[in-house]
Amino acid sequence: MPMPDNPQTPAPEPDLFEEIARLRAAGEPAALATVIGTKGSTPGKETMRVLVQAAGRVLGTVGGGCMEADVIDAAHDVIRDGAPKRLTFRLTENATGESGLMCGGEVEVFIEPLTVPQLMLFGAGHVSKDISAIATKAGFRVTVTDDRAAFASAERFPEAATVIAGDTFEDCFRRLAVTPGSYLIVVTRGHNMDRQCLDFALHTKAGYIGLIGSKVKIRNLLTRLGTDGRLEGVDLDRLHAPIGLDLGGGTHGEIAVAVVAELIAHRRGHLDRHAPKRLAGEEMRTLAARAATRNAQADRSGA
Repeated sequence: MPMPDNPQTPAPEPDLFEEIARLRAAGEPAALATVIGTKGSTPGKETMRVLVQAAGRVLGTVGGGCMEADVIDAAHDVIRDGAPKRLTFRLTENATGESGLMCGGEVEVFIEPLTVPQLMLFGAGHVSKDISAIATKAGFRVTVTDDRAAFASAERFPEAATVIAGDTFEDCFRRLAVTPGSYLIVVTRGHNMDRQCLDFALHTKAGYIGLIGSKVKIRNLLTRLGTDGRLEGVDLDRLHAPIGLDLGGGTHGEIAVAVVAELIAHRRGHLDRHAPKRLAGEEMRTLAARAATRNAQADRSGA
């Protein structure tokens, strides 16, 4: 007769490689640390691995103790910077891990970023076509959305991982899985569509949101969204609008280069070294606050 499950038995850890596949599919930031070499008596053995997520979750081990804590800290650096690291630890008769084993050896660990950044383009026009091609070369996994099947097609975007053509942009929204590591760029063919897609983007968890257009257009869209009450509680520091580094170009290709250059700078944590064209965050917040004040005054007048 089978014994009933013990409710106190902890659930087994997920398979590390299955978790890696899940994270990559979801676009969630993570890094993998692997022991690639050892000498002498060490707690970590070759091919031992630890998977570190940006949110702090850790799966696996490279031997425990202070060395593992240092590896996890370094993994968070790799997640942030996107650049791999190779570390060497020399363990000289120090107690390591909960076992208190005395070690005297050397461990080499390679840490690599796992997640391909997800770039979602709203609009499938000429600028998007160039952005998609350049961004793919730069290591982004691109999704293109549009409400026109003739534009959002695999033939026009052969390098894109996913192309979504819906009857409306709202149809496209329902098919997207946006994570904090996602990059969202709005480049539609009209202001109303820009506003609709920007509204959607600002209410997702995306860590980066970009919008193409003049500063006058950006101010008008933010004022309109604020008047509609759509900016309350929204983190506008994620919004880069107008998007792109100030390279002075004006052709579709030049605009695309400026946009992708900004994406790379943001991904690598170097955006503050360059000259983006975006409105200052303080101005964005002021526009939102003024619109909210007008709404409150209008509500009181109509009461």
